[in-house]
Amino acid sequence: MGIFSFLSTSGKKVLGLGDNSEAIKNEIETSFEALPVEGLVTAVEGGKVTLAGLARDIPTREKVILIAGNVEGVDSVDAEQLLTPELIASSNLRDEPEPNFYTIEKGDTLWSIAENFYKNGSKYTKIVEANLEVIKDADKIYPGQAIRIPSLTMA
Repeated sequence: MGIFSFLSTSGKKVLGLGDNSEAIKNEIETSFEALPVEGLVTAVEGGKVTLAGLARDIPTREKVILIAGNVEGVDSVDAEQLLTPELIASSNLRDEPEPNFYTIEKGDTLWSIAENFYKNGSKYTKIVEANLEVIKDADKIYPGQAIRIPSLTMA
C-alpha cells in the first residue's frame, strides 16, 4: 500500500509559505530527535505529497506518512518510494504490513479511542507513545488528525 488519503481541511499550516516540498521535509525532520529517513525526498503537487527515501523501520515510515498527511492542504501521500530495510529484504514489496491509521472525529478522546480499539481506555498511553511525533500534547488532539493505532503486541 503506497497511497494514503487525508482530510485536507485540517492540520498544521505549513504550505503556501515558500517552497512547499522543503516545508514538508522540514516538518518531518524536525518532528524527530534523529533524522528518520536517509535520503529523504519530498515533492508537493497540489494536495499530493510524494515521499522517497529509506526509513529506519516500518513504524518510523508510518509516522513520516502521518506527519506529511497531517498538514492542512494535503489530501494524499504517495509513499511507494519510501522504503525500509524490512521492505527491501522482503521478496515481495507488497508484503508490507497494513498500517492501522485512525482519523480523529469530533468528540473523540484518546481514552475513547483506546476503548474502541483495545476495550480498555487506560491503554491510551500506548497510542500516545506510538504517535509522539504526531501528538505533541495528549490533551490536544483535533478532528481530522490522523494517528497510528499500534497493536498491543507492538506497543
